[in-house]
Amino acid sequence: MPSAPGFDVAVIGAGPAGLAAATTAAHHGLATVLLDEQAAPGGQIYRAVTSTPLAHRRVLGETYERGAALVGALRASSCTYLADAAVWSVAREPRDPRHYEIAISAAGKASLVRASAVILATGALERPCPFPGWTLPGVMSAGGAQALLKASALVPVGKTVLAGSGPLLYLLARQYAAAGVSIAAIVDTTPQWRLLRAMRYVLPFVASSYFTQGVRLLRSVSAPVFRHAFALEAQGVDRVERVRFRTPSRARSIDCENLLLHQGVVPNVNLAMAVGCEHRWDDVQRCMRPHVDAWGATSVEKVWIAGDGAGIQGADGAEHAGALAALDAAHAVEAIDEGLRDKLALSHRQRLEATTRPRRFFDVMFSPARAFRVPADETIVCRCEEVSARQVRDAVAHGCTGPNQVKAFVRCGMGRCQGRLCGLTVTEIIADARGLAPRSVGYFRMRFPAKPLTLGELASMPQSDSSQRAVVRLEGGALGMLDACPSQGNPR
Repeated sequence: MPSAPGFDVAVIGAGPAGLAAATTAAHHGLATVLLDEQAAPGGQIYRAVTSTPLAHRRVLGETYERGAALVGALRASSCTYLADAAVWSVAREPRDPRHYEIAISAAGKASLVRASAVILATGALERPCPFPGWTLPGVMSAGGAQALLKASALVPVGKTVLAGSGPLLYLLARQYAAAGVSIAAIVDTTPQWRLLRAMRYVLPFVASSYFTQGVRLLRSVSAPVFRHAFALEAQGVDRVERVRFRTPSRARSIDCENLLLHQGVVPNVNLAMAVGCEHRWDDVQRCMRPHVDAWGATSVEKVWIAGDGAGIQGADGAEHAGALAALDAAHAVEAIDEGLRDKLALSHRQRLEATTRPRRFFDVMFSPARAFRVPADETIVCRCEEVSARQVRDAVAHGCTGPNQVKAFVRCGMGRCQGRLCGLTVTEIIADARGLAPRSVGYFRMRFPAKPLTLGELASMPQSDSSQRAVVRLEGGALGMLDACPSQGNPR
């Protein structure tokens, strides 16, 4: 059987961090492969930057074009780029533990890629936003709506309300306005007192380009804005029909056919956790994030994490973090010496600091309110398995001590998304119920496969010793999870 293709560096994820990392590694003579599950490079921020069907690209703003330059640099490099390739496992090669075997699924088949070093650039996810009615048809995330705009030129039809907290709400409102879509209202849930807490970080923010961009963004939005909203609730029979909420002055109700939600973004940690990288709870960003050094190196040898997957940095910061990780990887595989690495890293490090320091203001200002982190009892927490917050609290009352035990009690986190949409909420509910800090409760234990995998894809796996071991591990994990589930565990 032919061996898996071998590379010096494998970069996973083709957003700004992954594009910069892959291009930098290839520039220094490393055999580099860039793996991405999307059909075209760009990630979420620069999604479909080379293929968007939008007739007028100005709809998406000037910063969107930066992605085209990154993609152009990648295409001009010697990097091997594999699109539509979902990575579901990264493990040491049994016969030669100096290398990694990366399992991918593409075109309905699974295959292996071999690399000496791995850079994870898996980016961010929108934070879950559970509140009464958030699972109704017609309710979706603002980031998902923006992805449809970029990749497919699709916009909502009917009366549309944006609700939540953070700059993306206003950016999407401006983009929709430029595309000829009218927004009925923006319901801003940023608490009234949050600005006072964020003021200690305001000077770096005001001195940065973020401030001027933010002012222009606010001025460009013509939709009515309801600030400091709370007690948010989506109502409807077969789909959303209205959104109800309170402001400091009174209760309000707005009829709508579409409700787009946003409560910020958090690192996409599932693959990094499954690899074994150490993670810690971040009290400011209210999420799990990997413990990395100044280069993005993790607790696992020759594995780096770059960009928003290591903590939210924004597109500009992610680009420079990707370059830094690639330079350190090049040094680790002995392609460049330490002196050259440090010299080349200096400008990237300075620009990374300049872009990330002002973001402390964002982290504090737009941290989600408690009601969206620790929802009311009847609110659905796990959409895949239809588990409510009450069921999680009941599990704690019956002796459940952490997220992994919740799986055995109510199957929370065992659905198709593998905890991506409920993990943080489950951690915070358990912590609140037990009177502990989230860091003391922990998070779901992630295992391979990190993405849904069909039996057909698994059967197409090359039959090496390592792949046979992987199948045994997968089967053992599945049987173990089934044995741990009580017969009444499925709430449906």
